[in-house]
Amino acid sequence: MSTITTYNVDGMTCSHCAHAVTTEVSKLPGVVAVHIDLAANSVNVEWSEALGESSIRAAIEEAGYALR
Repeated sequence: MSTITTYNVDGMTCSHCAHAVTTEVSKLPGVVAVHIDLAANSVNVEWSEALGESSIRAAIEEAGYALR
């Protein structure tokens, strides 16, 4: 069973931004899928193992963006 959590991200404006965030978040263990909504500046993360917000925050910051 997986869970989907939505995070708001500052600074994403284009497909390059979406790709960078998707790449970094997808590296986290337990992540099943990552869906970016540029219009809403959000990231939906589907995961099978519990992920702490600090892990998501670090991955998003590694991509060059900030978690709201």
